[in-house]
Amino acid sequence: MTKNQGPGKKKQKDTPFKRVNNWLHLWLGLISGVIVLIVCLTGCIWVFNEEITGLLEPETKVDWQDRPVVKPSELMQIAAQLYPEKAPSYANYQQGRAINLNLRAANAGLGDRRTGNTILKVNPYTGEVISTEEHKPGESDFFRFILNGHRFLWMPSEIGRPIVNYGTLIFVVLLITGLIWWYPKKWNKSTRDKSFKIKWGASFKRVNLDLHNVMGFYALLFLAAIALTGMVYGIKWYSEGLYWVSSGGDKLAEFKRLSSDSTLKGTGYAPEKAMDLAWEQVIARHPKSMGFYYSFADTSDAKAAINITVYPNKGQFYNSQGYTFDQHNLKELKRQDAYSVTYAQASFGQKLRKMNYDIHVGSILGFPGKVMALLASLIGASLPITGFLVWYGRKFKKKRKQPEKSLTREPDAVPSKSQEKVLVEI
Repeated sequence: MTKNQGPGKKKQKDTPFKRVNNWLHLWLGLISGVIVLIVCLTGCIWVFNEEITGLLEPETKVDWQDRPVVKPSELMQIAAQLYPEKAPSYANYQQGRAINLNLRAANAGLGDRRTGNTILKVNPYTGEVISTEEHKPGESDFFRFILNGHRFLWMPSEIGRPIVNYGTLIFVVLLITGLIWWYPKKWNKSTRDKSFKIKWGASFKRVNLDLHNVMGFYALLFLAAIALTGMVYGIKWYSEGLYWVSSGGDKLAEFKRLSSDSTLKGTGYAPEKAMDLAWEQVIARHPKSMGFYYSFADTSDAKAAINITVYPNKGQFYNSQGYTFDQHNLKELKRQDAYSVTYAQASFGQKLRKMNYDIHVGSILGFPGKVMALLASLIGASLPITGFLVWYGRKFKKKRKQPEKSLTREPDAVPSKSQEKVLVEI
């Protein structure tokens, strides 16, 4: 008989559905625990990568000024003067910070780390080089290391990415089965306290169980949003299915990198002039943008194009707008995918896809959203630990030996008259 059970009442057994649900939650949690722990910890660090970088590199803070930033051709000249053996690969900028100008070996492709790279921090108004970072072949900075762990557990991409992707899918199943397990059979004051409050003054086992159940419940919606948006980047069938549902049956167009017309090589603009003219076209359409990213066309590749993306809001990417130009004649090349239209003109499915990254890191709600994403990720990282301790405590707990009570009196004990009467009656 349990504490809350009356005489003659039997302990209520779980239904077959509940038993299967609990079994899935237990074993899927044990299988995916390490994956969830690493992905959540690296995720909560990555959320504030810009803010942390700003604190660690205060010299790269540049107050906004009401004047144009340096042109692409000026950045190309700076790179040529300091590193004539290298070529500019891309530049990115967020208002209030220095421009990051990435240089690579002259014959290396965009994003190729096998030859190493150099990053110049450039004042966006004067062109002054504030600092320089050198990365050897295969070397990455701290946040690239964190991102590699978040995306593929520091394994080769072809091995680690599927593990992370389907580990995240398992985590979504765990959130659902955990909610079913958490839901009380009956709602009363006792079950409400157990479901929504942590009993800090109780034993370690009770506090650990409360941390797993209660904190898991409070973070559930945030963790579900982070996990579901994360799978968009790794599971193709899920990404296409989500777009199909959210767009009302539209097919997700495949991303295709646009190319310049190679037959025009040598007949068009000089590289510096082409970059400036393309930049001027874009900035004329978005004069108040607070950030940008653009890639320099690889002059050794006649098919390479000029890509420019502008960010209207600082720290948010959902309403960004990208443009692609032919490097030879500056013809604007049109993409046909969910990111090709402006946010204002996008359908619901396209808007949701454009917001995917900002939802994933919480920036869709600004700084408070990033804080919530950080806290939810920390709770997510704690769930495998507290869950394992709950399982371990129940599976391997030491059974206390209860001393056996003797029905016979000890030889030297002399019973009282009342005790003698009881013994006679028995």
